[in-house]
Amino acid sequence: MMRALACRKGRPNQVMWKLAPLIVLTFGVIALASACGGEGHEVGEGPTPSPSAATGKIAFTSWRDGNNEIYVVNTDGSALTNLSSNPAQDDSAAWSPDGSRIAFASNRDGNWEIYVMDADGSGQTNLTNNPGLDFCPAWSPDGSRIAFTSDRDGNAEIHVMNADGTDPRNLTNDPAYDFGPAWSPDGSKIAFSSNRTGHLDIYVMNADGTGLTNLTNTPIDEDTPAWSPDGSKIAFSDQEGEIYVMNADGSSQTRLTDNPAWDGNPAWSPGP
Repeated sequence: MMRALACRKGRPNQVMWKLAPLIVLTFGVIALASACGGEGHEVGEGPTPSPSAATGKIAFTSWRDGNNEIYVVNTDGSALTNLSSNPAQDDSAAWSPDGSRIAFASNRDGNWEIYVMDADGSGQTNLTNNPGLDFCPAWSPDGSRIAFTSDRDGNAEIHVMNADGTDPRNLTNDPAYDFGPAWSPDGSKIAFSSNRTGHLDIYVMNADGTGLTNLTNTPIDEDTPAWSPDGSKIAFSDQEGEIYVMNADGSSQTRLTDNPAWDGNPAWSPGP
């Protein structure tokens, strides 16, 4: 079965975690799996829905029209709308902080690029325009920049650009796979996953790429970092399917779940 781009959701597969991002060619369509932490989801599942507190709507990916599209729906399930309406694959919706725009990944130009559109689906614009694969957009808290994963330099790296696509920069510059950027609430730091030690660890760096620090540094794989609203802690999941939390400097790593079932994709409730 074809897999689609996944930035947040999916039961972990240890082989794919170590080889992320994995390019899968099935049915003549290029799709990405394990690109931003966690295994690629099966067609029809889509990544974790992206809510917008500013608009009261939820953006998500659906296969209901025969290919991955970005939809929005009110929180009561009403006003379901296909925003992307394109025969290509559209995935990984991310709301701008003010709820006016949605960034997403699409392969409509022949390879995965980062696009942005207005919240009503108008003004769809390719921000990256690069022959490399660009995916998993993440808005900075002030909405001025977008971090994303790209293999344009030969392997998956964390890049950042202005919200209009200008001034793209490679922040990580390492031969390992670096992927799944997550901004700190104050916009000063970016957490991400990397296999530069031979397995996946959670790293943090300043928003300009300096001050790189391995926060977890354990012999098993960790992924999907999620900052607490006050920026003091980071939740994450590991390859065994458990949720952990640690201080933002990597100290006091605490296991929160202990269940034979898979637990993953931590998400904090908003602060007061």
